[in-house]
Amino acid sequence: MLMDERGRFKDQKVVAAPVKSQRGQDEQKLKPQQSPLFQGWGENLSDEDQEEAQALFEKYGYNVFLSDRLPLNRELPETRESKCLQKKYPKDLPSIAVVLIYLDEALSIIKRAICSIINRTPEHLLREIILVDDHSSNDDLKGDLDVYIKSIEAQNPLFRMVRVRHVESLGLTQARISGWRAATADVVAILDAHIEVHKEWAEPLLTRIKADRTVVVSPVFDRVNYYDLDVVHYVPAAHAFDWALWCMYESFRPEWYHLNDTSLPGKSPSVMGIMVVDRKFLGEIGALDGGMKVYGGENVELGVRVWLCGGSIEVVPCSKIAHIERNHKPYAPDLSMSMKRNALRAAEIWMDEYKHNVNIAWNIPIKDHGIDIGDVSERKKLREKLKCKPFKWYLDNVYPQLDTWDNILAYGGMKNLDANICIDQGLFPGHTPIAFDCFNYGPQVTPYNTVSYCCS
Repeated sequence: MLMDERGRFKDQKVVAAPVKSQRGQDEQKLKPQQSPLFQGWGENLSDEDQEEAQALFEKYGYNVFLSDRLPLNRELPETRESKCLQKKYPKDLPSIAVVLIYLDEALSIIKRAICSIINRTPEHLLREIILVDDHSSNDDLKGDLDVYIKSIEAQNPLFRMVRVRHVESLGLTQARISGWRAATADVVAILDAHIEVHKEWAEPLLTRIKADRTVVVSPVFDRVNYYDLDVVHYVPAAHAFDWALWCMYESFRPEWYHLNDTSLPGKSPSVMGIMVVDRKFLGEIGALDGGMKVYGGENVELGVRVWLCGGSIEVVPCSKIAHIERNHKPYAPDLSMSMKRNALRAAEIWMDEYKHNVNIAWNIPIKDHGIDIGDVSERKKLREKLKCKPFKWYLDNVYPQLDTWDNILAYGGMKNLDANICIDQGLFPGHTPIAFDCFNYGPQVTPYNTVSYCCS
């Protein structure tokens, strides 16, 4: 089934990620036996080890106790499509720089990411690994990581290890920009640091970019369970979004399925943050929007811009990356404010007459909402300079599945003031409405339209 970032099933064609709900998180300390960490792991640990594992879990959102005890070069299960195993790739491919972004990540997780990249990327293609630290406070990400990097450099003199440290936390978008600026290779892969790459992850991506430098490509993400760190196979799917600009998986367009070859790249409306792109082309189309704050919306903004301004986006099934999906994000327990602000910014720049759908999705007044989205004049000049297409072209040709909400007359929320609960759409659009704790956006927006339809 298809599921978005808020854990909502959307389609039957693909299997997608069960992701932590954004409806609020329990901030109370859990006893180890009550923790989600121990629902599928750790029953044989001593009480002392359980307490240590739980403390690390609360700090990082995944099982660091186990990670610290696993080999850095552990084997991953083969999850690629069978036809991928038969493909041969040219040796004459563009060089690649791998950027790893992190903020207070566990040291063993970063080490394992580096180890997998070195071991599973052809030596003649890997020019550099760039570590971008968005102002971490963990001591082991200073001295201990430096020692590890020096040992890697001594063993691998043919490529660079680059450290970029922010003197203050600038957020995900700025960290990605810093990594891109530090790169010198032909192609830059911008990844999270809590990943492991599979065998032959780079070659399919570089082959597509060599054929077309204007295509932004993404691997398929297998899920790494936050509790036992096992790898769960995911099938290929497009990267899409709703009007709140929350990312979600979506089926590929019908023509991809008609090809009857699941090893072929599929067109995608957007990109979910992990991206591989020709370094110079990314600069030509304006890199990433430095006006985005903290987290959220920046990947959708890039996806829309790439399509409107002369490029395209593809998901490449023969490239696989295993990605840890945290139980919670310790560094940002409430992402809604930055998401809301960034979504409004992207809409103002790129979505033309459809921009108010973002207000509706977030249950924000269209006028006088009081949210500062920053100066967008330079980004609008960029749009003019690149002669980008109107957003309606995107809806018609790239993402026709996105409902344009043309017939909405009014919108808001429906709340029981005594019980402090709200009408909610339920697990997915079209589900029988339910009562749920109020959080006042997305599934709890109640539009009234010309067909008397209630609850989006």
